[in-house]
Parts: sequence; structure tokens; C-alpha cells
Amino acid sequence: MSSEFVIVSGGKLEDEIGLKILKKEHIGCVIGVDKGIEFLYKHDIVPSYIVGDFDSASKEIATYYRDEKNVAVKEYNPVKDASDTEMAIRLAMTLGAKSIIILGATGKRLDHLWANVQCLSIPMKKNIKAVILDGYNRISLKDQDFTLKREEAYGNYFSVFSLDGEIHGVTIEGCKYPLNNHRLTPYDSLCVSNEFVEDEVSVSFRNGTMILMETKDK
Repeated sequence: MSSEFVIVSGGKLEDEIGLKILKKEHIGCVIGVDKGIEFLYKHDIVPSYIVGDFDSASKEIATYYRDEKNVAVKEYNPVKDASDTEMAIRLAMTLGAKSIIILGATGKRLDHLWANVQCLSIPMKKNIKAVILDGYNRISLKDQDFTLKREEAYGNYFSVFSLDGEIHGVTIEGCKYPLNNHRLTPYDSLCVSNEFVEDEVSVSFRNGTMILMETKDK
């Protein structure tokens, strides 16, 4: 089984990007999360697992996957100490994921989005690559220096933020708005909407965890 997993959560998910990812041949495991199972059902995709308290998903679809397709179900009490998406991330890690794509993690509920961004730190601490993806954004966490290549960029813009306090020695080169030995705090918007000038952008820093958002308008 491939070690690349896809988690389908219950937020906004465009058909184009969702199907592009889910129909990749090398996907090892698909985990449907609560209302995210409705997207899978709509497109006749059978997940390996479904996870959640199912307080917002169709009970009929959950029953269909469990009883007719023999999909493994991890059902939790709605009164719990972690989100459904976090449960799915932890399940993917337990099953041996080395790379996780999370779909349906953005949308109207900004509290859910922020919780999902924070949850990316769980696989990151185990050296497992994880990204949140929708039609306009690719979100990941970085705890060491990294390089962005124009040809691999998800969009025209990239932004970086601090996840967990002040980040020292931030240097960004090859971009429209370079920085040199900057102290990045969680309290300002200095590093929003940067752009490529060269084919590669390098980002270095001495401590902390960065949120990287690669974005596009259309």
C-alpha cells in the first residue's frame, strides 16, 4: 500500500481539485471524515475508513459504507477532546502514512480551519509531510529552512506566519519583498502576499514553526 494518504473532511471541497487528488493512482488510503463522506458518496468513491461523530453527516451514507461496502468505521462520541480531522490524522499516522493530503479542511468555519492548521503540527513532529489543499490554497508547516521553486508553486503568492511565538533570523531571498535576519512575530501581517522574482525562493530561520500558505486568486 502506498504511504500517501488522503483525508476528506467536511468543509469546502471543489469537485475539480477533489477528484484530481482522489483519482491519483498511487493513493494508498482514503479516510472520509464526518460530512466529508458525502463528497465521496456523490462521486462513487469508497474510502478505506470513515471517521467522526457523524453529527453533520448523512446517517444513511455512513450506514451504506459500513453495511454494504464493509468500510471500517471509527465512530466517536460528539463530546470528545479532539476534532474529527485530528482523529483522522492520528489514524493515518497509525496506519503508516508518510504523506497526508487533507481536503475539505477550509470553508465557512474559520474556527475549523484554524484547528486544522494547528493539527498539521502533529504529523510534522513525526517527520510526516502533511498539507491542507483546496482550489486556491496549499497550507503546510515548516520547522526548518526550505526552498520554494516557481515551477512547483501552487499559486502566484506565498505568505509565512509564526505558529508558536517569535521566530528569529528570518531571511527570505529571491522574492519581491526580501527579508534579512528579521524577527517574525505572530502579531503582524508583514509577510503576507509575497511573490517570486527569481525561479527559487529560499527561506531560512533559527527557531520555531512557520505556517506557509501558497495561494492564488483563480
